[in-house]
Amino acid sequence: MDNVGIVVESLDAAISFFTELGLELEGRAMAEGEWAGRVTGLGDQRVEVAMMRTPDGHSRLELSRFITPPVVADHRNAPVNALGYLRVMFTVDDIDDTLVRLRKHGAELVSSEVVQYQDVYRLCYIRGPEGLLIGLAQELG
Repeated sequence: MDNVGIVVESLDAAISFFTELGLELEGRAMAEGEWAGRVTGLGDQRVEVAMMRTPDGHSRLELSRFITPPVVADHRNAPVNALGYLRVMFTVDDIDDTLVRLRKHGAELVSSEVVQYQDVYRLCYIRGPEGLLIGLAQELG
């Protein structure tokens, strides 16, 4: 897999949030014109893109802000059991510390607690910038 893509309204806010989560900004550019529209099937488009790399260097997250054409649907408030691509889950070293840092960027727990699965993981879902659903997992032991 090369990357997972997320469409956002504020590229700056999303970059700040995912930087706080530990990702590194790899680059930022404008994708526009006929060639880009041939890839997406959207015709002539202008999209500002930021590529974020995970700390291990194995995965990337592509953040896109569509200037034209305008966004046509909003799935950010879909529940966890909605069909389609829904969330990205990140492994973190300390879930409690991560939550404290991400709350400064507007993150909120989806449920009222972090849940422990046996002696293996502590897990939670949060709503990040613009209501994006993000999973956090801390391996135990």
